[in-house]
Amino acid sequence: MSRTAARLTLDPAFTVGPVDPRLFGSFVEHLGRCVYTGIHEPGHPTADADGLRTDVLELVRELGVTAVRYPGGNFVSGYRWEDGIGPVDERPRRLDLAWRSTETNRFGLGEFIAFVRKIGPQAEPMMAVNLGTRGVAEALDLLEYANHPSGTELSERRIAHGDKDPFGIRLWCLGNEMDGTWQTGHKTAEEYGRLAAETARALRRIDPGLELVACGSSHRGMETFAAWEATVLAETYDAVDHVSLHAYYEEIDGDRDSFLASAVDMEAFIEAVVATCDHVGARLKSTKKINLSFDEWNVWYQRRPDPHPVEDWQEAPRILEDVYTVTDAVVLGSLLIALLRHADRVSVACLAQLVNVIAPIMTEPGGAAWRQTTFHPFAQASRYGRGTVLDVRVDSPTYETARFGAVPLLHATAVRNDDGGVTLFAVNRDRNQPLPLDVTLHGLELNGVVEHSALADADPEARNTVDEPERVRPHRVDGAALADGRLHAVLEPMSWNVIRLA
Repeated sequence: MSRTAARLTLDPAFTVGPVDPRLFGSFVEHLGRCVYTGIHEPGHPTADADGLRTDVLELVRELGVTAVRYPGGNFVSGYRWEDGIGPVDERPRRLDLAWRSTETNRFGLGEFIAFVRKIGPQAEPMMAVNLGTRGVAEALDLLEYANHPSGTELSERRIAHGDKDPFGIRLWCLGNEMDGTWQTGHKTAEEYGRLAAETARALRRIDPGLELVACGSSHRGMETFAAWEATVLAETYDAVDHVSLHAYYEEIDGDRDSFLASAVDMEAFIEAVVATCDHVGARLKSTKKINLSFDEWNVWYQRRPDPHPVEDWQEAPRILEDVYTVTDAVVLGSLLIALLRHADRVSVACLAQLVNVIAPIMTEPGGAAWRQTTFHPFAQASRYGRGTVLDVRVDSPTYETARFGAVPLLHATAVRNDDGGVTLFAVNRDRNQPLPLDVTLHGLELNGVVEHSALADADPEARNTVDEPERVRPHRVDGAALADGRLHAVLEPMSWNVIRLA
């Protein structure tokens, strides 16, 4: 007996909203080998004059990264930004309490800005300030050093360090995960809300046009979730533009069906934070809308023992270097769909992290750089997911999960691109069976299928390695057809799909 088709309708009269390019951001933290031997390795055969690995830069450009969050993460809550400026041989070595490593500070603010600029004009820096062990004064100093043109002690110091032009950082995070007891300088919601509001108002006295992100809950499972956001926003509502969300997903105890439905949790998380923001706005009788910065998200196997145990205080140790499978890539694609489906309120999102540490790009010191399986859904979404998200309502067969109950087999969204074409992103969560897809098109002048590609494999554990860097990659799927205002396609078992129409 054939499987019942999943169905949806696309109509340009029904939209979610435009895609902010910063939805395809990433994250560089001084953690493990993300920076050192990741993006920065003087002496590598591909290194440029700034010590940046050009093989990694090429992959970052291909990935389509926009906003890049820096320098943390947990790292920022003990960071002294001044340690990372000036002559490299004069910079101090410090203990990093967040990851129990030694930080050499060979890579700092100027090097980061050079990296972002070399990615290309589509990229922009997203700077986090330390509100764990520091406060308003240090944030103001950092802003003046980074953005003020000239004529002050700090701006002239930047110029003396070789950066005549201001860095022009527009997007700033007011600390990181300050609700977490693991965070250096952890605070209550009341303490953090007051400090964030004071910092935001002070920064705006230098530049009223900054975009500021207040810390939301570290994850949805925090006991203080929603109450934290409500308390923080009551203090900061008029002073900030975004509130942050962080979420990581993994397969637990072999429950792959629930893992494949991880986006159910992500969408519920987004909708709960939106409801909290709007409730606070209503209480304050404000017409302003707070947007969401989902500035940490990924698949991360936190429950697995690290295959590279290290001693305390090493430099750039091999930690959190998850090697991703086809299954992980399909889940990551579904998480991208969840973000796009909420593009009306999610205006920034950062895949954590960019290189080596739970990352789409891996490197070997002195050696190769290659794409993980998760590289491909992100690169395709960033390339083809630009335009306006259509309001997609799915009618799909369901399957049972231990964590989420009945879940649709199809997870999908569609973007009407600026050239009038439409890109459909779709995940089939069925691990064993293909899923027929029927799409009705209303009010769209489309002539045919440009391409149907899928990321899937007979081996759900297939992965890319330094020895087999191209083992997993998207492949062409034949058979998708557009006729009489209807698209018919078949989605392979457990697959991430991109169907482009023009």
